[in-house]
Amino acid sequence: MTKYGSFPGARPRRLRTSPAMRRMVAETRLHPADFILPAFVREGVSEPVPIAAMPGVVQHTRDSLKKAAVEALEAGVSGIMLFGVPEEAKKDALGTPGTDPDGILQVAIRDVRAEVGDELLVMSDLCLDETTDHGHCGVLDERGRVDNDATLERYAEMAQVQADAGAHVVGPSGMMDGQVGVVRDALDQIGREDVAVLAYTAKYSSAFYGPFREAVASSLKGDRKTYQQDPANVRESLRELALDLEEGADMVMVKPAGPYLDVLARVADAVDVPVAAYQISGEYSMIEAAAEKGWVERERAILETLTGIKRAGAQNILTYWATEVAQKLR
Repeated sequence: MTKYGSFPGARPRRLRTSPAMRRMVAETRLHPADFILPAFVREGVSEPVPIAAMPGVVQHTRDSLKKAAVEALEAGVSGIMLFGVPEEAKKDALGTPGTDPDGILQVAIRDVRAEVGDELLVMSDLCLDETTDHGHCGVLDERGRVDNDATLERYAEMAQVQADAGAHVVGPSGMMDGQVGVVRDALDQIGREDVAVLAYTAKYSSAFYGPFREAVASSLKGDRKTYQQDPANVRESLRELALDLEEGADMVMVKPAGPYLDVLARVADAVDVPVAAYQISGEYSMIEAAAEKGWVERERAILETLTGIKRAGAQNILTYWATEVAQKLR
């Protein structure tokens, strides 16, 4: 065997010999500022309510939400994405709690802003599914279909009340055609050019949302396949991306993250705006369940999935492990 050439002269294992060596040559690094914490706040409860399908995650009270926000801030997390869960009796066909200034989400935004000011980005889910009695992300027409343009009118109102409550960033997540442009216009009309829009650009109709439905006490009847994207498609996502950017999106997102790393990579390669990915409830629950049974090493599995999402091109990651991982990284 010759001393030079591809073998045995080339030995990539030299760069894997120790933790110090592997750390030095790592191509992808996680940082606390990469993370955004999704959090649920439930109206009318005096204690946090555990979510059975998501061990370790709760529906917060207003007070416990403020504590969670401070904890995330102290860990170095960049933002908190808020989801409001109104009392069941307040839900209706139009999702009225979503535009009520005293609706639970708007109250929670004010609470968290009062607690953290501008040190932690307060982000709000801009969608109707948590507030409608039918559980869809929009207004239904007389045939029971989601009415795109009637829904946009509701989104415009939601954007304004969320901005008034103090949201730094709004996240229109319903996958209605034209939603980013309508939200941007609505914010600008009230002089809130400072509020950023995180576009849910590629939000797929996924089986992995299951635990989230419990988290927001969803009343969904049927499915969302007529507005969320078909898991078989990627060119469609790039078309949605072009439209969102044209309509004024400040940031774009792919959801779910893990099953759609190829989509995430395509999106990240195509844009010059920040790209986020949402590691959703089912992704979280699978690892927690497998770890509980001893089938995977919990911490390693968490870090591996998050590293994969960042490696694929996400600048920011929404994950229910945000605070925990940020604390360990620090």
